[in-house]
Amino acid sequence: MAVHIRHAGRYREIAVALIRHGFGYMVEEMGLTRVLRMPIGWIRSEKPETKTLGERIRLVMEALGPTFIKLGQLASTRADLLPPGVIKELSKLQDDVPPFEAEEARRIVELELGGSIEEVMSDFSEQPIAAASIGQVHSARLVEGGRRVAVKVQRPGVKKQVTRDLEILHDLVSMGEKRWEWVTRYQVPQLVEEFSRSMEAEMDYTAEARNMERIAKQFEQDSHIHVPDVFWDCTSERVLTMSFVEGVKPTDRNYLEQRGYDVKEIASRIVNAVLNQIFIGGFFHADPHPGNLLIMKDGSITFLDFGMVGRLSPDMREYLSSLVIALMRQDTPAMVRSIERMGMIPEETDVGALKRDLERLRERYYDVAFSEVNLGQVINDFFSTARQHGIGIPPDLLMLGKALITTEGMVERLDPTLSIVTLAEPFGRKLAREKFGPDRLRRKTVSGALGLADSLANLPDRLRHLTSFISGGRVRVEVEVPELRKASRGVDRLVNRLAFSIVLLAFSIVMAGLVVGASLAQKETVIWNYPIIETGLVVAVLMVVLLLYSIFRSGRF
Repeated sequence: MAVHIRHAGRYREIAVALIRHGFGYMVEEMGLTRVLRMPIGWIRSEKPETKTLGERIRLVMEALGPTFIKLGQLASTRADLLPPGVIKELSKLQDDVPPFEAEEARRIVELELGGSIEEVMSDFSEQPIAAASIGQVHSARLVEGGRRVAVKVQRPGVKKQVTRDLEILHDLVSMGEKRWEWVTRYQVPQLVEEFSRSMEAEMDYTAEARNMERIAKQFEQDSHIHVPDVFWDCTSERVLTMSFVEGVKPTDRNYLEQRGYDVKEIASRIVNAVLNQIFIGGFFHADPHPGNLLIMKDGSITFLDFGMVGRLSPDMREYLSSLVIALMRQDTPAMVRSIERMGMIPEETDVGALKRDLERLRERYYDVAFSEVNLGQVINDFFSTARQHGIGIPPDLLMLGKALITTEGMVERLDPTLSIVTLAEPFGRKLAREKFGPDRLRRKTVSGALGLADSLANLPDRLRHLTSFISGGRVRVEVEVPELRKASRGVDRLVNRLAFSIVLLAFSIVMAGLVVGASLAQKETVIWNYPIIETGLVVAVLMVVLLLYSIFRSGRF
């Protein structure tokens, strides 16, 4: 294949990593042995029998570098597809890479901004303050205004590398679909497609800057939540310049308490900020892990790194809140209705079996106080149930699940007594009030009226088109009633069997008459000079054969 030839070296790296961690059978079945320069048996295995499946998958991802590590991180959010053991191992993947040279970072900034870096920035730090697989951050100071800024610079050559790896991933998935049923069952093609879109968005820093400004607008009236300012004159696809922020990461409760922070208040603010983004704004930070948050001296929260975001339409927010409320109220039919409204239940799903499994899920949380419910466990249980019934979870709902689970894990270390479900209850009530509030009803009424008016305005044209179709004889009406068709086939079989019986009876009577007549005749007649009985027998047999052939051919005997 052309792709194999163009990326033979990278395919070789992938094949070697798979073999070393116990996936040599995949290399052989996909035909990747052709890119190896040595027999497959020469590659030393890491004794995969001593490691779990999840561990071996994680080691492969780590060996293959940034693109595959990010794929593993995304896969770790797919509790609807992967078993808990694999999810646990993939969640350990870290995006830690050594920084590249500051001189190279300066060169990229100058190339993107179209001039010398000294014209716009001073004090550009030689040592980056943070580094990741896609880019790294340097501190600097703007010449105009003297404001201190953080400059995020994309790693040289990373876009080409990511594009190559995505192309290879699509090719590998295509080969895997033809060989293993589980590739389709676990929706691997959809996972890779979702990952590709996420990576392409993350490679464009202007998209991240727009995400920052959109979420910042949600908290314009909240002095406790901040998002860095974007400096568009110094921002491009590969360079993002934002206001510099200093703070403490919310990773160590004891460290925060020793410095006088109210950790319970901080935990509450983090949760409320995430819930506000999800349920009120409908546009949220999809990866709020401790490395992407900073605690300011006054206890306020600053969100960082907006490369991965999620979106929920107003309808999806409404259905989601209905689903959570139905679960908490132990209302299984309402849960099914909410899932159906999301458009997630395929036609082939056994709704009865789905209701029974949701009933068991409901019973698991029966009579459990809100404050004692683990939201992450609820989400994982729901995703597992959905997977069992072939229900596809929309990517943005999976992003939401990832955001909530990540947030819950973080605040649990800050305040073990805090319940996200308890804090989410007011947001659910607010959405419920808005659902039946006068403003929403008015908007729906106006929207419905406009839609009806538009349909009525287009009605004459549609009738004219329909009339021309009818007059031209291009309209064919088909009415199909399955029960009527079944009854018709039954009648056909009955009639054919009756005809067959009548023919056999007639044949028997004719032949009997001929035989009796011949035996009782006293004189010769012209007709008896011929073998009339034999001829009649042959003709009758042919008639029966033809009739039987036509009946059996129709398939309605």
